[in-house]
Amino acid sequence: MDPLSDIVTLLRPRAAIAKPISGRGQWGVRYKSYDAPGFTLVLTGEAWLAFSDREPLRISEGDFLLLPTTPAFSLASHPDAPCVAAEPLAEAVRHGEQEGESEFVALGGSFSIESVNAPLLLALLPDAIYIPASAGRGTRFGRMVELLSEECGADYPGKDLIIQRLLETLLVEALRWDIIGNNAASAGLLSGLRDPAMARVIRSIHEDVRKRWTVADLARIAGMSRSGFAARFNEILGCAPIEYLARWRIAIAKQALLSGGQSLDRIADEIGYESASAFSTAFSKRLGCSPGSFAKRHVANARLAMSVTS
Repeated sequence: MDPLSDIVTLLRPRAAIAKPISGRGQWGVRYKSYDAPGFTLVLTGEAWLAFSDREPLRISEGDFLLLPTTPAFSLASHPDAPCVAAEPLAEAVRHGEQEGESEFVALGGSFSIESVNAPLLLALLPDAIYIPASAGRGTRFGRMVELLSEECGADYPGKDLIIQRLLETLLVEALRWDIIGNNAASAGLLSGLRDPAMARVIRSIHEDVRKRWTVADLARIAGMSRSGFAARFNEILGCAPIEYLARWRIAIAKQALLSGGQSLDRIADEIGYESASAFSTAFSKRLGCSPGSFAKRHVANARLAMSVTS
């Protein structure tokens, strides 16, 4: 499996909320940050999206924006429109004038992801992926957007399920787009996969996570000097090569612990530790608890969550 597929498999994204957002006249809403991937796909018209540390972004029909972690933001009919505080809702929302045909319509919402590895894995992704309609037109991504827009505008049986599956596929396609499209992005996995030398290294790590990799080994794969490779990897990925390896090993271990059925010896062997003791020490040092305590706590939390929702 390739690195991007590995990441998506551990995150297990699912379209948790997908709702129409519309507006007419002058309007503006302001949302607090929330710790989940958010998205907006503009179906009709235009609006302005603003984050606290960036210039307002004009989004229009066919534009797609993916935020792996969603900071506080405002959405408005005009960059100077006054905004009121709002809370994310699971149902359709209409802003501004309530009568008349909507001037702006978008599909917006969030993805639910596997919470155990979310902080670690989301840190490897860029802050935002913005794909304007002009860039996606005529591409695989553009065709998927057209399918999604068509499904949103129709009333076919199974509509909600189809929209959910299309959104999940669109999420992966957006991450792939960021790699193939050579977009400027912050340090992280997608930036690493755009760089041919770093991509070879990342793939090698994912293909054989058990190997006792050294910086010198990885530098040879990159075709660079040891010092030059270490500096380049840190610049592009945002962490040192061996730190990336350690993070990925722990991510795999956490998933194995939650799945159950494997001994600590087996998990340790599969991710490259000499013994269960060495693995437990590394795990405890990084997470502040033993592998056994980690598994018990999350099983208990899962049972509690089920009892609350049932």
